[in-house]
Amino acid sequence: MKNRKFIYYLPYAIVAIFMFSLFYNSFSNSYTKELTYNEFNTILKTNKVSDVEVEVANNLITVKGIYTEEDKKIVFNSKIPNNEIEVTALINHLKESKVTFKDGSGTSIVEIFLVNILPIGLFMFAGWFLLRNISGNNKQAFDFTESKAKLEKNIKIRFSDVAGCEEEKEELKEIIDYLKNPKKFIDMGAHIPRGILMVGSPGTGKTLLAKAVAGESHVPFYSISGSDFMELFVGVGASRVRKMFEKAKSNAPSILFIDEIDTIGRQRGTGLGGGHDEREQTLNQLLVEMDGIGNNYGVIIIAATNRPDILDPALLRPGRFDRQITVSLPDLKAREEILKVHARNKKFKADVLMEEVAKRIPTGFSGADIENVLNEAAILAVRENKKEIDIHHIDEAVDRVMMGPAKKSRKYDEKSKKLVAYHEAGHAIVGLNLEGGAVVQKVTIIPRGTAGGYNILLPKEEKIMKTKKDLLEMIITFMGGRVAEEVFFEDVTTGAINDFERATQIARDMVTLYGMSDLGPIQYDRSGGNVFLGRDYTNPTNVSSQVAFEIDQEVRKIINSCYKQAKDIIINKKAELVKIADALLALETITAKEIDGIYNGTLILEEGKLKEVKAEEN
Repeated sequence: MKNRKFIYYLPYAIVAIFMFSLFYNSFSNSYTKELTYNEFNTILKTNKVSDVEVEVANNLITVKGIYTEEDKKIVFNSKIPNNEIEVTALINHLKESKVTFKDGSGTSIVEIFLVNILPIGLFMFAGWFLLRNISGNNKQAFDFTESKAKLEKNIKIRFSDVAGCEEEKEELKEIIDYLKNPKKFIDMGAHIPRGILMVGSPGTGKTLLAKAVAGESHVPFYSISGSDFMELFVGVGASRVRKMFEKAKSNAPSILFIDEIDTIGRQRGTGLGGGHDEREQTLNQLLVEMDGIGNNYGVIIIAATNRPDILDPALLRPGRFDRQITVSLPDLKAREEILKVHARNKKFKADVLMEEVAKRIPTGFSGADIENVLNEAAILAVRENKKEIDIHHIDEAVDRVMMGPAKKSRKYDEKSKKLVAYHEAGHAIVGLNLEGGAVVQKVTIIPRGTAGGYNILLPKEEKIMKTKKDLLEMIITFMGGRVAEEVFFEDVTTGAINDFERATQIARDMVTLYGMSDLGPIQYDRSGGNVFLGRDYTNPTNVSSQVAFEIDQEVRKIINSCYKQAKDIIINKKAELVKIADALLALETITAKEIDGIYNGTLILEEGKLKEVKAEEN
């Protein structure tokens, strides 16, 4: 590294030394007094000259030396004719001085090199070095049409490193089989899909699955993002696509992975005011290149996106992306498997079971979120100087990932704290008294983010499809907080804003999308809208004003009915709600197990702590 720095600064040092020598010579010459012939003869006659250098040339004699004038030494330089009379006079006057003679009739080769050739050579070398360095640093400016696909040859990721995607892995195993042994497919007359489109929410493992396919099949893996094709100049993206496919074909069999393909794969001709020339040309070239890959050529294209609804239909037709694999958010079993994968290099207490941890993690968490939870838990354990991760570290990590760090410095007044405690206890009581209602996994009144307190609601049983009863019970659970405020304080707060938002959306979807109202099995709304011009701005109104009024009436009917049911539950279970609220006020955070114990009477609050009730007390 030090040698590199020295070489880099060498030309600058050479130029600096050369310039310094020039300035030094001019600076020193400015203090040398040039004497005329007459002035020199006058000084010689005073006999004050010393340290003289005489340079004899063909026609002139150059005399350099020092003379004294008024106790000051002055450097002089003078020229006299080269003849016998002048030389004799000069020698006679300098008898008592120190004289050095020098032949000035010719210039040496070394002097010519040092004075004339070396400076020019140094400047040329410095200029060449600087230009080469500039072009090296800005190589991308000249090679902007080159493909930005990164080649990875020895990928160590395997299917064992990808948990919770068993069905997806089964779909991809035949791709691995084809890359390892294409002959049996050719003999059967079958051809493998040219393109595989992976669809799923962010963090579900689409990129990881693609790398695992390359790792299992031991083939080169080219990866590129859709944004890497986009450039200021029209046509650059198309050129990059061509060169990317050339590279992949030259290393066949290989896998070409395009992440976020929706960047270049959007539908053509749907933009406001016309299309996007660069993106559309890039997409056209991608379509052409995919058509140009013959059957069983050995190049598999895998693309990933979380927005399949905006992709161009030409990209999704058979012969291009033949197969679409949906990578879903993990369910309970998948969450447990993902936890085991990411827990390999971490130390946990013996009583921390991944099966129990999976139940504590919300259903909307992706694989990346779960990895982040365990990493946060490990950081919290290190912060407390613990050698093992405890279950409370994991609970705190879940809260941090969802809502951010706890704001313990933000203090409630007693009335506000009590309101928050009863609000959250209302959700818990309603969930406990509904057959299919959401279970409150954890309740806290410690502020996080913008929330003054919150609860983690998890379904009692994870289902692929939800029934009308499931949706209604979700709305009833959301209403529990506001009802508790109204029943116990005869006042309401703004804390239920998020509950109302989610409940209203479910009720509206029941009426307009799912046909679960008195308006009948009719879809009055279109999910999605125009993603290019804004969903809200261009979503067409396909109902009359009368039907819109009836929709609002049905939504209001559902909300009011659920509110009444939540109120009935809370009035009937006031005593149990008060116990849970008191525990929250004392402990600030209670778990699902503690909530069940308080509700069933197996746990009571004594001296600010929850204690088990003995059998004889029951």
